[in-house]
Amino acid sequence: MIVAGLMSGTSVDGIDVALVDIRGAGWRMRVRPLAHYCFPYPRKVREAVLGISDSIAYTGVVTRLHFRLGELFAAAVERACRLAKTRVDLVGSHGQTIYHEGGRCTLQVGEPAVIAERTGADVVADFRPADLAAGGQGAPLVPYVDYLLYLSPMVARVALNIGGIANITVIPAGAPPEQVIAFDTGPGNLVLDALAAHFSGGRRRYDRDGRMAARGRVDRKLLGTLLRDPYFRRPPPKSAGREQYGERFVAGLLDRGLEPSDLMATATALTAASIALGIRRYAGQTGELIVSGGGLHNPQLMALLAGFLPGMRIRPSNDFGIDSDAKEAIAFAVLAYETYHCRTSNLPSATGARHPAILGKVIFHSRSGR
Repeated sequence: MIVAGLMSGTSVDGIDVALVDIRGAGWRMRVRPLAHYCFPYPRKVREAVLGISDSIAYTGVVTRLHFRLGELFAAAVERACRLAKTRVDLVGSHGQTIYHEGGRCTLQVGEPAVIAERTGADVVADFRPADLAAGGQGAPLVPYVDYLLYLSPMVARVALNIGGIANITVIPAGAPPEQVIAFDTGPGNLVLDALAAHFSGGRRRYDRDGRMAARGRVDRKLLGTLLRDPYFRRPPPKSAGREQYGERFVAGLLDRGLEPSDLMATATALTAASIALGIRRYAGQTGELIVSGGGLHNPQLMALLAGFLPGMRIRPSNDFGIDSDAKEAIAFAVLAYETYHCRTSNLPSATGARHPAILGKVIFHSRSGR
């Protein structure tokens, strides 16, 4: 089955579409990525998403955006299919996170019925509420796929994705699914992107190649204060988002009065140190660290991370046939595939759910032949 996985992350960069050929079932499933494309959001849509993510919005704005994003997601799938010269049988759409409070509530928008109608494919969307209803955090959901892709009988591995928020999946060598530990470690690129936009007057969305951070000096006193955040020491399951590390958090950093490059250097060190803290506590410092997400392209961040974890072999997910920029979109293609076949795909050891759950809501299109 050819499945399109959709992902639009906390950084609100655009819509990632991964086209994936999936065969088989369970841990013997064969996952073959075919193509990956990223389609940037229109400027006004991105501003609207950021606006309602960081502040209270009128319900009419949210509702209209819900359907507008459905149209954009559908158009992204159709364009990806034209470029790859293929068609899809199923779409797995994560949606755009507007609000997430782990263990209590979550909201992802992007109407799946619109996607189904425009693409003519069945759609699975709204993955997180089923895990929440089962007592989980509703996140992280990708560890199921990390386990499927990276389990080794001999090598302990940690899968790290550095998106807007950073998250890890700890996979001991030869471990059964119930021994997997996964959680959000804290900020990934979210704070760095916000600082880059602020200091450039909106001209830059991120610190390209970590150049700004490389020019600065880490304020160790401020870094120590930030690392005393109770979140970093709270045991998993736990999840984080824009609610903790969004506009208010960045405003607090700016109030410190540091030079721009020094503040960027310190924020970059915070991301690396908080990731390393989580890895050391739950995985030690041996084995392989498999990295995906936008943070992989930041040499300054990766150098700091390597310095904090000298005993680990750091490898990009590309070494395993998984495009580092497509990893999470591929994951939601796989999760959609499992849901479509009525199989559970959360890991309770990662989310804290009381039991495995079938994730998402399925929209069957009348032309799909189901």
